[in-house]
Amino acid sequence: MGNIIWLIITVPVSALFTGIGIFAWKRKEPMWFWSGSTVSAEEIADTAAYNRANGIMWIAFSLLFWGCAILGYFRPLLGGLALFAACAAGIPGLIVAYGKIYSRYKKQ
Repeated sequence: MGNIIWLIITVPVSALFTGIGIFAWKRKEPMWFWSGSTVSAEEIADTAAYNRANGIMWIAFSLLFWGCAILGYFRPLLGGLALFAACAAGIPGLIVAYGKIYSRYKKQ
């Protein structure tokens, strides 16, 4: 029963991050990073490439969660530890990756 609960929690979260990545990739306007913040088209030199990079960033982050979902189904303790590590390293990693993406595509 615990395995099913694990999947009920981790699969939607994984799908959410994958969905954010797809949304960012296909978006016509520049994708934002923080809730409530916006990035104007005037700030970004190549919106399509900027959004593609954002989409790849979010999809890569979601792969950590998909991996944890699968691992946790078969090895719950290991999956929980991996999920903790994915959050502890992944969230700061997202911040750093987004900073690099924004710097790369920001108009000079």
